[in-house]
Amino acid sequence: MRLWHEDLIFQLPRPQLLGQHRECCALRGNGWGRKHATVNYVFTHSPYHLYAYHILIMEEMTRRGYRVSPEWLDKNYRGKICPVYEDLAEEQVSNPIYSEHDSTYYEECLANLREKGIEL
Repeated sequence: MRLWHEDLIFQLPRPQLLGQHRECCALRGNGWGRKHATVNYVFTHSPYHLYAYHILIMEEMTRRGYRVSPEWLDKNYRGKICPVYEDLAEEQVSNPIYSEHDSTYYEECLANLREKGIEL
């Protein structure tokens, strides 16, 4: 799975948005550091960046009327079976949060969605 370009989050269809939430939960938990070609760049940044990205996903979910388990709003939470961070250092994040989410990545995401029959 991939992390969608931030500029696409508000347009993602329901399955992709909810799938993104599940992916963020997995990556924040025991998936942290587990290599996967599509998301390896995430591990070159602080876990706080993933938390900040996940907040964008959860804000969009809330905007659409979906319920988000409140524990995920805690930067230190990593899931039910994963130890929490003691105190994950907050960092200034840029826009986009991940520098890898550039215009080329945006086009790759659009192409990926088109392959699924989704036109944005």
